[in-house]
Amino acid sequence: MNYPQPITTLIESFGKLPGIGNKTAERLAFHVISNMREEDATKFAKSLVDSKRQLFKCSTCGYITDVDPCSICTDQGRDRTVVAVVQDSKDVIAIERMRGFKGLYHVLGGVLSPLDGLGPDDIGVPALVERLRDEKITELILALSATLEGDATSQYIARLLKNTGVKVTRIARGLEMGRSIDYADEVTLIRALEGRRELF
Repeated sequence: MNYPQPITTLIESFGKLPGIGNKTAERLAFHVISNMREEDATKFAKSLVDSKRQLFKCSTCGYITDVDPCSICTDQGRDRTVVAVVQDSKDVIAIERMRGFKGLYHVLGGVLSPLDGLGPDDIGVPALVERLRDEKITELILALSATLEGDATSQYIARLLKNTGVKVTRIARGLEMGRSIDYADEVTLIRALEGRRELF
């Protein structure tokens, strides 16, 4: 259908979001045009722009933040000897939501994926190794999603750190194979963290 160009552009913009097909993008676009007040639409647009301009990765852990280091890294009440290694910032949020983990985090920003051209240097592995040299970390909890790529990344990190004296554990398999950690419920995540086991 030939929409006016502003509508077409808005539909295309919504269509770039994950899980949004053409029909949903059209519904969202027409909701903005027909039902949102101009001030709400302006606020919505500003929040999108502000989030891109004001948020960045913590220089210590890689978590998305608006201050550096992030509030988790600077929280002196946390156990600084235990670090959970996760794929992205959504996983930090999922674990924090359960309020049971008191350690720190390291966000890789991806997992090993040769098909996508992602090797160890393309994700946060070098920064993780550097942290282990600089900080007094005694345990790494590999809290990566139960996918082939997540498992391969966990195995790679465990082998890399085998003789470093750092205990490397992986969260228990309360997570289904192929399921992302940020979709897991709180009870499953708590059991997975409590049931972690040492690798190698």
